[in-house]
Amino acid sequence: MSVQYRLVVAKKDERVDGPDDADLVFTAPVEVVTADGFDATVEFMRGKVKATGHSGEVLAALRLGEVTSAFSRLASQL
Repeated sequence: MSVQYRLVVAKKDERVDGPDDADLVFTAPVEVVTADGFDATVEFMRGKVKATGHSGEVLAALRLGEVTSAFSRLASQL
C-alpha cells in the first residue's frame, strides 16, 4: 500500500510526499498541521484532514500514527 501526503500551504502551493499513483492520499492545510497538539486522527474526524482511498486502509494508517508523523515532517521543511 502506497501513501501520498499533501500539505496545502496556499492556493496552488502544496508540499507533496509520496508517489502520484498512491493507494491513499491524505490532504491537510498547513494551519491545522502546525497547530499545537496536532493529531491527524482527531483532525480527520473533525473534517480538517481529508483522505481518499479504501476507508479501512485510511483508518489503519491513522491508527498507526504514520499520518501525523508524515505531516509533521512536511511542516518542519517549511
